[in-house]
Amino acid sequence: MNNMETNKETKYNKLIVVLSVAIPAVVALLFGVNLRKLGYDVQPLSFLPPIYATINGLTAVVLVAAVIAIKNGNRKLHENLMKVAIACSVAFLGMYVAYHMTSDSTKFGGEGAIKYVYYFILITHILLSIIIIPLVLTTYVKAWSQRFDKHKKIAKITFPIWLYVAVTGVVVYLMISPYYAN
Repeated sequence: MNNMETNKETKYNKLIVVLSVAIPAVVALLFGVNLRKLGYDVQPLSFLPPIYATINGLTAVVLVAAVIAIKNGNRKLHENLMKVAIACSVAFLGMYVAYHMTSDSTKFGGEGAIKYVYYFILITHILLSIIIIPLVLTTYVKAWSQRFDKHKKIAKITFPIWLYVAVTGVVVYLMISPYYAN
């Protein structure tokens, strides 16, 4: 790798660090802001959870399709599917924040062992959704920089974590959906 490539990669690494800190911080900040409680006349976006859960499910399907595409040697399809997966994740995040800024949080109403299962899935989903940000960005930059050896190495870590986050997003929704206020 030459100096220009090193400088370019260093620039992207700094951006990855900034985004990896800023995105969870902004989401956490906005998650705590309820526009209705602040006096704004906004309708709760209560229709969003099934939509963003579906987008999580779509992300999981697209990720699996992308892996199949690259294993079959179809690099262009893989690239396009990965862009779709990233777009889905960004759309999910926007809808998730919008919902929580306009709606009251829903408490899980299950009892017994299922409550512990739910919280285990929820907590691992949240923690890994933070960890996946720099992994996805780094994996993408390695491919974009045509450093496919490094891309492939980190993708083997990124893929299962991202898939887990996408699938558990759907599971969390399915488990809490009976408790949404009508």
